[in-house]
Amino acid sequence: MENVIGSIDLKRRNDIHWARKIWHMAGVSLIAVIYAYTPILWSKVLLLLVLLFFIPLDFLRQRNQSLNQFMLNIFKPILRENEIHKLAGTTYLLSGVAVVVFFFPREVATLTLLILAFADPFASIFGIKFGKDKIFGQKSLQGSMAAFFVCAFLTFGYMFYHAILIDRILIISLLAGLVGALAELIPLGKLDDNFTLPVVSAFALWLLFTIFGF
Repeated sequence: MENVIGSIDLKRRNDIHWARKIWHMAGVSLIAVIYAYTPILWSKVLLLLVLLFFIPLDFLRQRNQSLNQFMLNIFKPILRENEIHKLAGTTYLLSGVAVVVFFFPREVATLTLLILAFADPFASIFGIKFGKDKIFGQKSLQGSMAAFFVCAFLTFGYMFYHAILIDRILIISLLAGLVGALAELIPLGKLDDNFTLPVVSAFALWLLFTIFGF
């Protein structure tokens, strides 16, 4: 069984991996829309049900080779090579989303989900295609700049649409861009960035909104 699993051809971290990027953007965007436009209790219950299904299943496949083989065959388009015998990035992502949704105000959580949906994928794409100036490990200046502009643009659009602190929208958007770029760039120990990016971004956005009087 070990050889069968090892023979599955999965993408590596330095591949653009379009299927995974689309899965990430579409999945997190859907969570953001559901959370923003459904009763808050229902959206939290739905997220909790997803967590209770997916996370135990991901842990269980590490102990059961047959289940692991089955899961790898199903999710082959979106899994990476390093996730064969480790928790999938989706597990860390859902855990981070849960922290954001359950512990931060709705406005902060929704904006964080939008940033999570698009900042990391665009940073990865630009980093792989154009990232010549490395900063931390494989993270590049070009990827970080992409994250900055995506986060700033999303923050500006979100605040403008909801008429939040319009008189300070530019400075907050630029600071949010910086926050998102740093959260995507700087590793926090051995924690997975699918978890740290939403949590750090949510805390920083909450702090920004509080300082500027929202």
